[in-house]
Amino acid sequence: MVIENCFNGNPQPMGIHKATDCDGQELWFEWSNAPWYDVDENIVGAIIQLSNITDAVNNELELNKKELFLQQQAEISKIGRWEYNIAENQLIWCETTKAIHEVPQNFSPNIENALFYYKEGHSRNTISMALLEAQNKGKAWSNLKLQIITAAGKEKWVMAGGKPIYNKGEMVGLIGTFQDIHEQVEANIKTIDNEKLLRTLIDNLPVNVYIKDTESRKVLINKAECEYLGVKDPKEIIGKNDFDLYPLKAAEKIREEDLKVMNTLEPIIGKETKKTTLDGKSTSFLSSKIPLLNSKGIAYGIVGISLDITKLKEKEKELRNIINIASVQNKKLLNFAHIVSHNLRSHSANFSMLLNFLENEKDEDEKTKIVEMLTKASNSLLETLDNLNEVVSINTNTNIEIKELYLNEKITDAKQGLSSLILNNNAIIENNIPEDFTVSSVPAYLDSILTNFISNAVKYKHPEREAKVELSAEKKDNYSILTIKDNGLGINLEKYGKKLFGMYKTFHDHKDARGIG
Repeated sequence: MVIENCFNGNPQPMGIHKATDCDGQELWFEWSNAPWYDVDENIVGAIIQLSNITDAVNNELELNKKELFLQQQAEISKIGRWEYNIAENQLIWCETTKAIHEVPQNFSPNIENALFYYKEGHSRNTISMALLEAQNKGKAWSNLKLQIITAAGKEKWVMAGGKPIYNKGEMVGLIGTFQDIHEQVEANIKTIDNEKLLRTLIDNLPVNVYIKDTESRKVLINKAECEYLGVKDPKEIIGKNDFDLYPLKAAEKIREEDLKVMNTLEPIIGKETKKTTLDGKSTSFLSSKIPLLNSKGIAYGIVGISLDITKLKEKEKELRNIINIASVQNKKLLNFAHIVSHNLRSHSANFSMLLNFLENEKDEDEKTKIVEMLTKASNSLLETLDNLNEVVSINTNTNIEIKELYLNEKITDAKQGLSSLILNNNAIIENNIPEDFTVSSVPAYLDSILTNFISNAVKYKHPEREAKVELSAEKKDNYSILTIKDNGLGINLEKYGKKLFGMYKTFHDHKDARGIG
């Protein structure tokens, strides 16, 4: 058809033809034709010119593929392109850039209205300065996170970048990218807000909160944990493990517990623990440890929650002491009631009997003897009441201020108070206590203890030897131990050991023994 038209004087100026060579390779040719005239202007043939354009066609196809790929990539990543020709003052936006601005595809942008889309204030000022420096100083810009207001009135976050292009050393334009990052920024803002909410929450909880990684390194701690560890900034603790914060044995125990939780995936809830920091600070906690699991169910750390119960434990100890004191006082009260009942009943029976004798007696001499007996009974009752009053005074004394006392000074005071008794009985008091030995005690109680032990040892000495009292003292396990030894009659501890310090308990036949000293 082409040759026929050429022979008829209607040549086709140019065409492209696809062919296949003997190796099966695809070839592209560009051809042109023209009639061939003789001297009489008759068409006698055709002149055909062929050019192999296979490389050019393949390059064009490859370029089209890349253009399509870039277009698809731009749509997926929401990255648009733009170009600005300085000489023609022409700005070109690609389809993606127009879509980000929400303008129609036939929209023709220019520098002025392009800048107008940037939100007034920081964003517009920043991009204007970037364009100015690019044109005047040849300075490129990238990763500018800015806000625009689209043609539809929506606020969007975008990432802008651009740079100058040159031809033979002369700036001829600008090119750049324009990415829609609104969803990403909004997600980041939401994440930051959630992190702030979480931080506000955990920092205001009345418990210690921390998160550790698989190596038991702290990756998050709250304000209460900072205060417990004695730091102001969490950065001072982040990255440290328990071996950096606690004594070796304690750290080994904590690490073993952490590994157990992460390996078994079984949490520890409400376990009472006691921690001592490197500076010696000891604190009681009610602790919980919960494994943190990834999407595959593997532990990548633990979250720990600890409630400081130190003050609660102290109150519990105080309450236990009060209960113990109340129990002891109750037993003393029962014992005291029993003694009062027994003693007063004995005296009342004695009075009743003597008064009955006096009423029925006729003999004046006998009456006189009975009156004397009533007088003795009265004196005995008064003595009993005095003794009971002394017991009450001891057991109800609330002025029990404990002081640090030099023991030797108190022993000297006791010896001076008993000097007459010691001298009259030729007693020997051997004091082996160091001069600087101190004890924590109620002064009146210590005076009473020393006076009663020494006086009893002298008064109730063995009849066949002079009294000798030895005093010594030592410190052991935070206690002061006072030892008083004498060479008197001794006490059968197997028989009387449990009654040794009971009221009105005496263990020898001494007329002046009352059992309350």
